[in-house]
Amino acid sequence: MSRTPRMLAGLVAGSALLAAAACGSGSAQTSGQTSSQSSSQSSSSDPDGRPAVVAAIYPLQWLSEQVGGPDAAVSVLTAPGVEPHDLELGAQQVAQLQNAALTVYVKGVQPAVDEAVTPETSFDAATAVTTLPAGEDAHAHEEDAAHGHEEGEQAHDHEGEAADPHIWLDPSRLATVATKLGERLAAADPAHAQGYKDRAARTASALTALDQEFSKGLATCTTRTMVTAHAAFGYLADRYKLQQVGITLDPEQEPSPARLAQVATAAKNAKVTTIFTEALVNPKVAEVLASEVGARTAVLDPLESKPSGDYPSAMRDNLKSLQTALGCTA
Repeated sequence: MSRTPRMLAGLVAGSALLAAAACGSGSAQTSGQTSSQSSSQSSSSDPDGRPAVVAAIYPLQWLSEQVGGPDAAVSVLTAPGVEPHDLELGAQQVAQLQNAALTVYVKGVQPAVDEAVTPETSFDAATAVTTLPAGEDAHAHEEDAAHGHEEGEQAHDHEGEAADPHIWLDPSRLATVATKLGERLAAADPAHAQGYKDRAARTASALTALDQEFSKGLATCTTRTMVTAHAAFGYLADRYKLQQVGITLDPEQEPSPARLAQVATAAKNAKVTTIFTEALVNPKVAEVLASEVGARTAVLDPLESKPSGDYPSAMRDNLKSLQTALGCTA
């Protein structure tokens, strides 16, 4: 289930930079950007005077575009189809981060970005919400709550454990991030403060509505256990009272035979009918596991890379996949 090796990503980045130098162009990027985005920022604003906002990954790009609207020039570091965890930054991208009016990222997703951001001009979206430890499932979270841990304390209940960075897979948490992002953009660009805050409020409202769709759609299901390629869906499981069984915690490592045996046993006990794979993960291990337990495979998108549509449509596709796999009746 290994993903694109980081060494290969670094070689690709280096080749792209050498090609840019040979052609005398400053537009070559290993990450890629949409046609409406500036390929390189030499100052904190674009030629039209709009503040330059750099989003590290697709979900944050979508959020930044919704909140920034016409007042911000949003670019993204990670191109569609590129595994974000393996991102290596070239010199132009480092300069882009250092010169941005605001960089929006989640600490722990991309080590290269974590090292390159400037604290004063960056926004770690995970700081706006309560985080969960990496690999934690809904059942463990509920057990903590049953033993007297309040939700607001969860970020401190697991000292020494790395936090799960996939906060965008819970629309309710992303709604909170939208509000905070509106405040950060308003502070960075006071002349358009009200516009940022208004768009943030509308975005948060839309995400709250999406959250309600998930709550309703997953309220009554035959099973509440989902087996996933890697443990990226802890926040979704936590929010909608599901139990996540991840084949692996680290998507770059093959699961051990012992872990595969554990997952197979859990899948059989829960009468799981579907093993979820991901677009950027080799499905071979999941397919073998599905064959062993008599299940099928289906894609559940962690949205680490841009989908064919946008964030809301991809999340609704995930909801449909979950409803089918878990035998839910809306």
